[in-house]
Amino acid sequence: VDTMLEARLQSQQRSSQNGRETSLWSSGFGMKLEAVTPFLGKYRPFVGRCCQTCTPKSWESLFHRSIMDLGFCNVIQVKEENTRFRGWLVRRLCYFLWSLEQHIPPCQDAPQKVVESTGVQNVIPGRAPGGAGEGQVPSHVKREVQRILGHIQAPPRPFLLRLVSWALLRILNCLFLNVQLHKGQMKMVHKAAQAGSPLVLLSTHKSLLDGILLPFVLLSQGLGVLRVAWDPRTCSPILRALLKKLGGLFLPPEANLSLDSSEGVLARAVVHAASAPLGLWTGALAVLWSLRGWGCSRRACVRVHLAQPFSLHEYTVNARSCWGSRQTLEQLLQPIVLGQCTVIPDTEKVQEWTPVTRPLLALKEEDQLLVRRLSCHVLNACVASSAVMSTAIMATLLLFKHQKLLGEFSWLTEETLLRGFDVGFSGQLQCLVQHTLSLLRPHVALLRVQQGDLLVVLRPGPGLAHLARLSSEVLPAFLSEAVGACAVWGLLVGRVLPEGPWELQGIELLSQNQLYHQILLLLHLLPQDLLLLQPCQSSYCYCQEVLDRLIQCGLLVAEETPGSRPACDTGRRRLSAKLLWKPSGDFTDSDSDDFEEAEGRYFRLSQQSRCPDFFLFLCRLLSPLLKAFAQAATFLHRGQLPDTESGYAEQLLRFLEATAQEEGFFECVDPNLAISAVWTFRDLGVLQQMPSPAGPMLHLSPTFASRDNQEKLERFIRQFICA
Repeated sequence: VDTMLEARLQSQQRSSQNGRETSLWSSGFGMKLEAVTPFLGKYRPFVGRCCQTCTPKSWESLFHRSIMDLGFCNVIQVKEENTRFRGWLVRRLCYFLWSLEQHIPPCQDAPQKVVESTGVQNVIPGRAPGGAGEGQVPSHVKREVQRILGHIQAPPRPFLLRLVSWALLRILNCLFLNVQLHKGQMKMVHKAAQAGSPLVLLSTHKSLLDGILLPFVLLSQGLGVLRVAWDPRTCSPILRALLKKLGGLFLPPEANLSLDSSEGVLARAVVHAASAPLGLWTGALAVLWSLRGWGCSRRACVRVHLAQPFSLHEYTVNARSCWGSRQTLEQLLQPIVLGQCTVIPDTEKVQEWTPVTRPLLALKEEDQLLVRRLSCHVLNACVASSAVMSTAIMATLLLFKHQKLLGEFSWLTEETLLRGFDVGFSGQLQCLVQHTLSLLRPHVALLRVQQGDLLVVLRPGPGLAHLARLSSEVLPAFLSEAVGACAVWGLLVGRVLPEGPWELQGIELLSQNQLYHQILLLLHLLPQDLLLLQPCQSSYCYCQEVLDRLIQCGLLVAEETPGSRPACDTGRRRLSAKLLWKPSGDFTDSDSDDFEEAEGRYFRLSQQSRCPDFFLFLCRLLSPLLKAFAQAATFLHRGQLPDTESGYAEQLLRFLEATAQEEGFFECVDPNLAISAVWTFRDLGVLQQMPSPAGPMLHLSPTFASRDNQEKLERFIRQFICA
């Protein structure tokens, strides 16, 4: 394999085009091929466990002990063995017979249960003053509830559901080679369903087909009919009536009225008592779009991931005990950005980007915070459950200018697995690389050179932004190390020349307190939806985790200062002087002694041969986001304000495109990065949102109206960007 990966000198001299380095690999015919497996050792990594701090009972009881031994099943592979019948005719009608045997739970008395719910009972006295006695519901209220429920949903029709499941089975077999589902993950969901409580399923919508695929998968696994929310404005009355019989949910018009409107009170109470969540219309369009190209392209494989379920009741009880003091990003970072102080307040950051909806506003402030923190927990589990695909691995290697694709592809796959993340591919290494490059063919050029070698050249232009979006799927696996590497870079950039040799940078001593400080600055700057920190985890705990990761991966090595007591010397410590342990996350004033002890701990950059490249690789993972933020700081004196939030984000995106044409760095040309920069600057106090007759408008803060403060903001961001 080493011979196969050697780059020839003549090809290396031709390995740059339009300022972009290229990648070279040999075809290696007649040589032994390396295989890539989605596991290390004997077992696959298990991903997506629930929070042990907030839901300890669910973490223990809803985990399947033999999950590592269980494999995958193909949910669209239906054979004679999947039915109760046998024979020649059964083998040809197995799809239809299988759909007839699907379990459709009987429809219960929904109107009566909704009427008896607490929310509806609290509304009824206001609708029928002085009427019925306690425990009796007026007949006109029952009729009103039935009318609203009739608009929301209808009893599912078993025959129609079985007919549609049969049709979906045929369509999915035409679209995909297989739809994989982990048996252990499914067993955990079954175990949670047996507890008797209703299941609420949340999807990250990785594909437009989710609305079609997920209800089918759950129905095929015996979990019954998934109630799916639809937008009534996108459906005709005939289609809406059909979808209700298939499990569709439609909000009544009264439920969308303002919260202070008395007309929608009962409708909103019924909606809260009757409903749950996922869109289907885009899924149907995606199926039609996929069928349009069927037969012209190769079929793909799909995997459905399910995170570990947890008890919502247990979470609501335990999560409230993890709340501490919090400050806005403006209070935390703005004085440091402007050079007014250097001390970071010992508190957490408030950054809630959860969409504000009317049902959320109807809750108390404490319950709103509970919902927002629950969404962070769910998103954290969903991202951890998602497998990293081969296109993400390849896009990362191509963007960061790795020259030996075969060896680096295998290395990056192994590093991803070592960090507890799953990968969604396996097979012979060369075949995987060839297939992945064929999927990325619109964005790369493949050139044949002498002796069967293949030269991979990135196509300059907007296609690089697509590769950057693909490579962002790798970031969660390396996020802690990437944050730490950028923080170390911020410390070194003011001491040594960035273009200096690695040995010179390795001379510098980095104290643990300096590392903590720099990591905290970057943590507060980065958006919450990127970090996805669990709300029950403090920032200082995460700082220590980042430092530990840098030591574990070999980038930092401990350095004892002259005359100091070695860190491993505990013999002369006064063990009875104070308690040597504290509860996890308990950072109070009494912890100041521990941080004072950290002043004597120092680290250096490791001098191993592989460290410089790995360090730059980690720094570049965050480069697209940080460069978008830096460009947003540059754009402050050019933007046209006041403007709406979406309008200013569009202005910033056009500026990013124009800058990319000049500098050739298209990775930060992304609408999501532009929106993230606008939201971060709004929270930082750079932009201020003020009401107006046309709606909320963004204005430039008086503090950052001066070019001097704008330059300070840009310098603060650029200190974390690897040159």
